[in-house]
Amino acid sequence: MEKEWYAIRVQSNKEDRVRKTLERKIETHGYEERITSVVVPVKKFEEIKNGKKRVRSEKIYPGYVLIELFMDEQTWLFIRETPGVGDFVGSHGGTHTKPYPLTPDEVAKIFGSDESSEEKPVIKINFDIGEQVKIKDGPFEDFDGVVEEILPDKGRIRVTVNIFGRAAPVELEYWQAEKI
Repeated sequence: MEKEWYAIRVQSNKEDRVRKTLERKIETHGYEERITSVVVPVKKFEEIKNGKKRVRSEKIYPGYVLIELFMDEQTWLFIRETPGVGDFVGSHGGTHTKPYPLTPDEVAKIFGSDESSEEKPVIKINFDIGEQVKIKDGPFEDFDGVVEEILPDKGRIRVTVNIFGRAAPVELEYWQAEKI
């Protein structure tokens, strides 16, 4: 018998509660050998809010929790009888229909992107191309401009400002501008 990853449906915004309930239940009933991981996959974003830089997590798959386990009748019932758990993804209903595990490709996609975002959060830039902005910091402070390009890898935006009657492109950190 080999451990495999499964996805379970849970009520949206209850993923963390179900994860904690499962972890407590696993420990209480001694299922640590059978159920080895309970995960709510998240992606991290850097953003500026009220002038402060912070890292925020966002669920990649709202309404789902991933579980690594040895599937048998006992663990299947153990998971299904946990409060907040809907059903396994891939099961076809019925009382004894076993669900299908995630494929190795699906697992690699989910955890491969999760691990890379762990190293460096993605910067979430809340501007759109063509949007009017006011520069609030730097040598062009108090100038108005239009967002021409968004450079998320660098955490920067390119804004065209009107200086002495001429349009000039200016590259800024995303936090140096605000929407008008």
